[in-house]
Amino acid sequence: MNTRVAVAISGGIDSLFSAHLLIRDGYDVTGIHFITGYGALPQRDASLHDKPLSRVTDHGHADQKTRSAMDFISNQLDIPIHIVDLSPFFESGVVQYFVNEYQKNKTPNPCLRCNPLIKFGVLLDFAKSIGISRIATGHYARIIRDDTSGIHLYKGNDKGKDQAYFLAFLSRKQLESAIFPLGELAKNDIQQKSADLGLTPVSSKESQDICFIHGDYKHFLKGRPGFKIEPGPITTMDGKIIGRHQGLHSFTIGQRRGINCPAAFPYYVIGLEVRTNTLIVGPKEALLTDGCTVTGLSWINPPITFPATVTTRIRYAHAGTPSTLSHKENGNLCVEFHEPVSSVTPGQGAVFYDGDEILGGGWIV
Repeated sequence: MNTRVAVAISGGIDSLFSAHLLIRDGYDVTGIHFITGYGALPQRDASLHDKPLSRVTDHGHADQKTRSAMDFISNQLDIPIHIVDLSPFFESGVVQYFVNEYQKNKTPNPCLRCNPLIKFGVLLDFAKSIGISRIATGHYARIIRDDTSGIHLYKGNDKGKDQAYFLAFLSRKQLESAIFPLGELAKNDIQQKSADLGLTPVSSKESQDICFIHGDYKHFLKGRPGFKIEPGPITTMDGKIIGRHQGLHSFTIGQRRGINCPAAFPYYVIGLEVRTNTLIVGPKEALLTDGCTVTGLSWINPPITFPATVTTRIRYAHAGTPSTLSHKENGNLCVEFHEPVSSVTPGQGAVFYDGDEILGGGWIV
């Protein structure tokens, strides 16, 4: 068995403990920290400014804070760490996607893009360039191989931290190269064991946050060159104009705050009409829908036959609902919910499950 593995080192406790577990299990571990161009890690020791970093190789002209932070991690684990600059790929593949989706009045999920394009895309390519064909991350998810060498993606055992949803768009080939050491573990246990071992992260930021936004996403969008913000009408579902909005980018399906139109009942965002730049609002019960269309399908293990009964999650925070999947003529998928679901949002990822196993997913249109 090839025991060489690269660990994506973010600076947080999850990737740090993942590397520790692999070292304990006899793997030959190398760390890789990638620069996105959005923020730097805290500096651990100012005296490192002129000190050679014997086990940290900087391929990307990192700032001194990042270099010293990775030296701190390297010394704890006694492993080499490579720093690589993936900011051009991150900017074009993740950040610009995020901006473009909001410009189309959709609500994007950048993590669903980042994992296949960056972590298990160009980062894995870098690992292969230094002779390592497998990459590990601190995701709370499980990979299970069956008796016929098939590969399956499952939820992490810690249901409060499960992150398999964010990995739903990985290809089978990418999963073959992936290791998730934390899949069987609980976050609380990891924190306690790390403390007992004296493992100290350099960042406390949770990986489920949008890593390139520090503060309000609306302020971030306003600062992007060419991002157009146009005021427009707020209407009820029957077309009655009841107010003005200052930009559709500030709203998403199911939102209540920020509408500011007094009525006998609370208004919720029911729709965003791109052609007329109109915000459509209505009562909460109007958010319920019987189904949706999904495009850009990515399958790990698709159902054997269609129509197929699965559980569908329409966003990460959604618990999931029983659904029937059937193909449409244009290659998209029709998702019929067995019970009405609230706030189905264009741009979000619909992920399909068979129990705890992820079958695949696509984008809600």
